This record gives sequence, C-alpha cells and structure tokens, in this order.
Amino acid sequence: MSSFFRFPLRRRSRQFVLLILVHMGCLVASGQLSANEAESNEELAMQLANPIAALVSVPFQLNYDQDIGLRGEGERWTLNVQPVIPIELNEDWNLISRTILPLITQSDIAAGSGSQTGTGDAVQSFFFSPVAPVNGWIVGAGPVFLLPTGSDDRLTADKWGAGPTGVALKQSGPWTYGALANHIWSFAGESNRPDVNSTFVQPFLSYTTPTGVTYTLQTESTYSWEDDSWNVPIAAVVSRVFAIGEQRFSVAGGFRYYAESPISGPDGLGVRLVFTLLLPR
Repeated sequence: MSSFFRFPLRRRSRQFVLLILVHMGCLVASGQLSANEAESNEELAMQLANPIAALVSVPFQLNYDQDIGLRGEGERWTLNVQPVIPIELNEDWNLISRTILPLITQSDIAAGSGSQTGTGDAVQSFFFSPVAPVNGWIVGAGPVFLLPTGSDDRLTADKWGAGPTGVALKQSGPWTYGALANHIWSFAGESNRPDVNSTFVQPFLSYTTPTGVTYTLQTESTYSWEDDSWNVPIAAVVSRVFAIGEQRFSVAGGFRYYAESPISGPDGLGVRLVFTLLLPR
C-alpha cells in the first residue's frame, strides 16, 4: 500500500468513522417508500439478520484495521467475499453454505515485512438447518473447514483445518438475537508453521425498522488455544436494504473497537463497510 494511503488513514481514522456514520444517517433518512416496498425491505432486512436464512446473498465486507505489529505501525485492508447459498434438501431441512474468502492488502505488520497483497485463507461452513424453528429458535449446525488459499506466507497459516460450527437465534418482532460459533483444529499443512486450534464466538443483537434499516451490535471473538490469546473486536453497524429497479441490495457502515487483541494484533478503532447483493428465492 502506498505511503499516501497509509499515513493519512491512520491519522484520520476518527474523521473516517464520522464520515461513515453521517453517510449512514443520510441513508436512514433518505427516500419515501410505498407500503409494499417498506414491507419487502423489512422482510429482507430480517432475513439478512439471520445468518442461515433461506436467502441467497453475496456480501462484500471491507474492513480497515490499524496499529498492527509489535511497533504498532502496521495497517490492513481486508475485503471479505462472503457468499451465502441455501440448498433445499427436502421439505424439512435446508443446507446453508457460507464461505469467507479474504482479499488482503497490508503493510508494516512486522519489522522489515514490507507490504503484501493477495488472498488469505478461506473458511467454508455448512449448516444443516430445520426449515421450521425449534421451540421458537432458528438453529443450524455442521462442519467448518479452513482452506490454505493464502497467496503469500504472511497471508496464510499454511494449514488445513476442520471442526464443528453452529448457530442459534431468535427473531421476536423487530429484534434478532443469538450467537454463531465454531472451533477449528488443523490436521495437515506445513509442519514448520504453528498449529491452528482456535474458537470463534459471535454473539449478536439487531433491531430492524419497518423501512428496512437494521442496527447491529456484535462481537467477533477468537480465542487461540495455542498461545492463550483473545482477539475481541466489538462491531456496531447500521445497514439498509434498498432497490435499483427490481434488484435489492443492502449497504452498511460502522466501526469496530478492539476490546482485546494479541500483542501484535490490531488496536483502537477499525472501520467497516458492507455492500450485499440480495437474490431472494
């Protein structure tokens, strides 16, 4: 990444967060919707709040993090491409495929490391989910896989991994609350690289308005059992569903605060922007 982007972004992160919040405020306030449009947007927004909804979506999630590395001089842009594809197995069960493929640009994360741009390691999850809620709860469980798709030694763990994943959530009126979790153990890969033994926990709470605006608060915590360390970013995001012609989209913006991170991990505030293509079935 060029020095033009690196230094001003770190120095102006507060202004960027403010700009995003102002932009999202304009999205919330803009436009008048017909009753049918509002109902459709609210329904889609509620489905988006459900990680295993029977809705084809392709989110492009852009994150900016700073103060990375022992000297706190590194920064990273990560564009997570996250297609969600539901597959109807029968009238009682769905299989939900969730993929996360990170595209990364980073610099100065370690002394003398320079900059790297390329793909990171992909995480592929499959959730077997009953069509009908179970005692009012929407649930799903299945396997998760870590794939060493990183294109650079500093962008990959160089390990194959697998483990269980699950999600449970409830939607009551405009509220959605629940948690998604997984655990990944490495079982193959480069022997000279550290093993992967990590737990991911994502509790979330969101509120959706009748116009399709959703306010979300969540953590995306990872605990590494190998080095006994937590990475705990707390994310606050505002999103809105809108249409261009017949095509529906969602845009979102917000920030993340690192309540705890490894000694060389990100610190302070991070910024998030999300653009999601919606393909209702």
